[in-house]
Amino acid sequence: MAMSLGSGRGTRGRGSRRTPMAEINVTPFVDVMLVLLIIFMVTAPMLTAGVPVDLPESRANALDNEPQAITISIDEAGNVFIDDTAVEIGGFAQALEGIPRSDDGPDITLRADRGLDYGRVMAVMGELNRAGLNRISLVTQSSSVEP
Repeated sequence: MAMSLGSGRGTRGRGSRRTPMAEINVTPFVDVMLVLLIIFMVTAPMLTAGVPVDLPESRANALDNEPQAITISIDEAGNVFIDDTAVEIGGFAQALEGIPRSDDGPDITLRADRGLDYGRVMAVMGELNRAGLNRISLVTQSSSVEP
């Protein structure tokens, strides 16, 4: 039985050193990032509005969401919400004073239920105007039906 005791290939002697591997395997990192991206893309639209409102339909083009936009919602009972915080009846004007302002004011996004009285929506818009918040966007559902 002949046995080879080290031909130099595949064996490590005392003098041989292994060079460090300079490559990083980024495939697991990319996989995790793509999964997180998909999760955030699916959940982000669900987090934009917390008050359930039956929006009217419109064929208007969508506006870009501003990060400093404040959402004011009016539900079917006529209750007013600033972002997700309910506003007491008669306390809307005081609640508007607490909104931080910039040079051109914050952008207001108004969401109102389709079953509301037109006067209730106009009363809220009047209070916004009185508080100096004149950059108001009305939110609707997109529709392909012409009026």
